[in-house]
Amino acid sequence: KVEFVEFGSLGNAVDFGDLTSSRYTVAAASNSLRGVFAGGETSSDRVNTIDFVTIATRANATDFGDLSAATNNTCGASTGHGGIETFVPRSPELYSPTGKVVPKGGGVGQLAIYACGSSPSQTKDMSFIQINSLGNSADFGEMTTARYGTGPSSSRTRGLVGGGYDSGNNAVNVIDYIEMDTKGIGSDFGNLTVSRFNIAGGVSNDTRGIIGTGLTPSLSNTLDYVTIASTSNATDFGDLSVGRAQTPGTQSNTRGIFAGARSPAYSDVIDYITIASTGNATDFGNLLEDKGRGGCVSSTTRGVIGGGYNPSSDLNVIEYITFASTGNSTDFGDLTVARRLDGCGASNQTRGVFMGGYDNPASAYSNVLDYITIASTGNAIDFGDMSTATGGGSVLCNGHGGLS
Repeated sequence: KVEFVEFGSLGNAVDFGDLTSSRYTVAAASNSLRGVFAGGETSSDRVNTIDFVTIATRANATDFGDLSAATNNTCGASTGHGGIETFVPRSPELYSPTGKVVPKGGGVGQLAIYACGSSPSQTKDMSFIQINSLGNSADFGEMTTARYGTGPSSSRTRGLVGGGYDSGNNAVNVIDYIEMDTKGIGSDFGNLTVSRFNIAGGVSNDTRGIIGTGLTPSLSNTLDYVTIASTSNATDFGDLSVGRAQTPGTQSNTRGIFAGARSPAYSDVIDYITIASTGNATDFGNLLEDKGRGGCVSSTTRGVIGGGYNPSSDLNVIEYITFASTGNSTDFGDLTVARRLDGCGASNQTRGVFMGGYDNPASAYSNVLDYITIASTGNAIDFGDMSTATGGGSVLCNGHGGLS
């Protein structure tokens, strides 16, 4: 018998499932995803059995393998169990669930937070990476509402997530915000001008965030803006050239780019706006092909769009544009895995990281993190893994190309 308790509440244990065989004096160890039970003894003998469970599920254990010898009355240990982060060294501040996030090399410009999404049900969880290192993501906290298909904006100090499709299957107009250097729970910021989901597109500079496109459920070409340092409802900015959904956005500190679309048809259209002004978008150029659901990273001079989906398949193509000019995109290289990123990329102006997504050949959400050097061209390289395979969320970072 395997039982579990919820750490955040009080109460009796609940049935989880069964080990592959009955035994006692078993050793156990875990990381944040999987628990392993090894050895032990039955009424007649010691055993070498190793079983595992996936902690987020409630199901019977599965055979993992065997110990080198039958063993009982032993113990297990792990460097990544649920009480600690899965990387070492670990900043002392992170021992508090609402502590400061201080990445190696300093927090300024190096933090990326993945918020909300689907894994596969709607989630309000947040996890983070430090862009200037390699490694797996770790827990950051929670937004106020579980949802996917959101739109992001972020400054050096604050990150916003707007809109989405909630667990009741409703489009929402909620905007939440977090302070970038502090773990914990998101707070209410205000509302979008209209409830919508499947947004993906969000751009920002140091002071202003712009969230656009999506389904209401009809297609929207509306761009909303907020002043990131305040809390208030969004204001109309202008319109994209056409209503569309799942259109990723990226930015320099003057221009915002919205590239491609999934609806009403897959599109190669790139629009741009001037972030500091208001007004309708202007044609910038075209992507290499019709597609939507890509992910974007940027420096102050270059925007890079990776992955996505065309009418028939997931894509691994990475392409780039130069913000100061207008024109068609140019081939950059390939992702490590073809997938739909739905806008989820982070950058520190030198390095871009593409986070999570949906991998159609595997018919599953992805935990892949891969990265590029923005100023060069070439294929992406493995960065680490997301703590949970997730797609359709928003990425907030404090060093993207819109920040001076």
